[in-house]
Amino acid sequence: MTNYKKFKANFEYQQEIVSKGFGDSVEKFTKATGIKKMVDTVSTALDKDCGCDKRRKRLNDIFPFVKPKLLTEEEFVFLDQVFTKEESQIPQPEKILGIYNRVFSDKQKITNCSPCFVGTVYNKLKKIWYEYK
Repeated sequence: MTNYKKFKANFEYQQEIVSKGFGDSVEKFTKATGIKKMVDTVSTALDKDCGCDKRRKRLNDIFPFVKPKLLTEEEFVFLDQVFTKEESQIPQPEKILGIYNRVFSDKQKITNCSPCFVGTVYNKLKKIWYEYK
């Protein structure tokens, strides 16, 4: 399996299990703490819907989490070259910014502030690349 195919498979798997919004996170918390089981037991005993699914969907709609888009193979190969080399200067910052804006559906602009660029754009892309590599 090529590096990109492995990256894509890991990315798609993570997208399936990651919370879509705040409602999914609340549901995970209630399951982990046993609250969900207790509510389901009482709901079944009373023969009444608890409304959890409706509430989860509503919270997801109100408070969605921004999920990054999948890197294309060309973007992955380019970032692979950038992140595996230790250079004192970031190569092709405009290209990196373009990838960032597409992946995160953002509209960042190029800046002369290197720490700002590294902190907002470079490191976020590196995290995506590294997590799913």
